[in-house]
Amino acid sequence: MAHDQPAPPHLTHLGQHGEARMVDVSDKAATERVAVAEGRVLMTPATLELILSGNAKKGDVLGTARIAGIMAAKRTAELIPLCHPLLLSKVAVEIEPDTALPGCHVRATVQVTGPTGVEMEALTAVSVACLTLYDMIKAVQRDVVIDGIRLVEKRGGKSGDYRAPPHAD
Repeated sequence: MAHDQPAPPHLTHLGQHGEARMVDVSDKAATERVAVAEGRVLMTPATLELILSGNAKKGDVLGTARIAGIMAAKRTAELIPLCHPLLLSKVAVEIEPDTALPGCHVRATVQVTGPTGVEMEALTAVSVACLTLYDMIKAVQRDVVIDGIRLVEKRGGKSGDYRAPPHAD
């Protein structure tokens, strides 16, 4: 292989013999890194109205889901076996009700200054916020759908920036 060609793609969490391993980031510079993830929780108009009116049996549905997402981002390394524990500098979870879905759009932004990215933290925040929304409303609707969880944007780090194409609905 010529020296000017990039190395072929490989799974960074697999060692030389295919064993699972934590990526060594000890030689990486600590830089600012940001990741944004999104997801949706689809429900009936009646269930969304319960959330918006504040009459859900378990109380403040959106606030509870927002806090759950933030807490989950901070605990990602405990949930995903090969993630590095990180000292996060920012976790923001936004939940926007949307009568056109009907349901809620969930978006998480996570930031760190460190040697590794925060994509998994953003994805974990969105996933747990969506699951918490389900938990809060399952007493009135069991067929809620969680979908569209994905990385929307990543900035910083050796691999550069990434922006997902717009979500096709």
